Amino acid sequence: MAKALVLKDITKRFPLVLANDRISLDLEWGEVLALVGENGAGKSTLMKIVYGLQPPDAGEMWVDGKPYRPKSPLDAIGAGIGMVHQHFMLVEPFTVLENLVLGLEPGSPLFLDLEAARKRAEKLMEELGFEVPLDEKVENLPVGLQQRVEILKALYREARILILDEPTAVLTPQEAKELFRFLRVYVQKGNAAIFISHKLKEVLEVSDRITVIRDGKVVGTVRTKETSLEALARMMVGREVVLRVAKGPARPGEVVLEVEGLEAPPRLRGVSFFVRAGEIVGIAGVEGNGQTELVEALAGLRKYRGTVRYLGHPLPHLALKVREAGVSHIPEDRLARGLVLDFSVRENAILGDQHRPPFRGFLGFLDGKAMEQHARTLVETFDVRPRSTDLSARRFSGGNQQKIVVGRELLRGPRLLIAAQPTRGVDVGAIEFIHQRLVEARDQGLAVLLVSADLSEVISLSDRILVMYEGRIVGELSPEEAKEERLGLLMAGVPA
Repeated sequence: MAKALVLKDITKRFPLVLANDRISLDLEWGEVLALVGENGAGKSTLMKIVYGLQPPDAGEMWVDGKPYRPKSPLDAIGAGIGMVHQHFMLVEPFTVLENLVLGLEPGSPLFLDLEAARKRAEKLMEELGFEVPLDEKVENLPVGLQQRVEILKALYREARILILDEPTAVLTPQEAKELFRFLRVYVQKGNAAIFISHKLKEVLEVSDRITVIRDGKVVGTVRTKETSLEALARMMVGREVVLRVAKGPARPGEVVLEVEGLEAPPRLRGVSFFVRAGEIVGIAGVEGNGQTELVEALAGLRKYRGTVRYLGHPLPHLALKVREAGVSHIPEDRLARGLVLDFSVRENAILGDQHRPPFRGFLGFLDGKAMEQHARTLVETFDVRPRSTDLSARRFSGGNQQKIVVGRELLRGPRLLIAAQPTRGVDVGAIEFIHQRLVEARDQGLAVLLVSADLSEVISLSDRILVMYEGRIVGELSPEEAKEERLGLLMAGVPA
């Protein structure tokens, strides 16, 4: 029997980067193949080639034994390949059913036969064991159901090969388990799936085989039953990786941040908590439950109602004044808010502090020597690779971009760090490094407010854990009390 998908010697070059270097892999019918690797390893580029979003420079592909060279996603869909992107591709004001048929509208130009589409969608949901409300607008659905819509949309287009890119990034543990159950049913029906994730525990839970890519090359493919977390991490990074955060007990001091009745539209509905020097307070919750509004309000980026005191005094409302007061902010989106991609490392390293000594020199001009010295310290202290202060930020992998942001915010010597999704989209090597730096900063007396959608990160880093649901704090747990199942229930609004 022919394989579901075969790639042979796929090569893709960009200026100064060999993204895919003669990559060969295969996918069997009836299996889940996990694709893992560091940021910049070439996973996304490879899947864009498979889905017809980019052409390869060299190499060949086959789908079910037939030569395959797509010119667009329409060719991929025609070949039975569907892709669920990390950022959903849905029209939010449309209903679920309207999203399903978009581009494949049943009936005639004068009469849209939605009932035929409804029957087909209901049959698919019955076969695969999950449901979504077909007449509800997508904008009213929680993210877990939106992901089901994306999957259903691919299946509606008769996808027999499903590519899922970081599919659990916005799901509770319970929703992730449901996704895994769906994938097992899906492949048992003779289909196949490629599962891309940075979460190695999930990879080991859901996959049959795992292909590891490093520096644009396939390092190896292993059977899931024959490998381990440690072995996978070693294959990905090329060295031993400490997968558990090594930290002693917190020694909290004075209250640095005190929040009372904080509200910010559209989702933050009144939260109260405090963070002390020398502790990490983690906030867990499914994205979209007020975390973004909370972080932006505290960072001076969003108007709010309520009381916020920093070191006993009202916190300023302007971002620049917040920074000057000694608050650092790792934004959840490093590309939109953390970096200016066309600026060099030297320039990005002083963003937000460019008007202050030592970077502001004679007559208000920037002091190039001070900038270079600071950037060199950042690059070396935070292991940014390549070791260049001249390259633009866009030339670095996601993990190294994040190190630039984290390094800039910690080297300022803040009293309070607001860290939003500090390791999002970052590989295991960079995660290990960033976690160590956050713990070191805590031990030196820094107050850290950690907001993360990664439960294992929240549990392993935090000294106290707050859970947010629908804009409110619905629970506070110690790390010992915070089992993933219990946290997941709180995140879903179920008392635990």
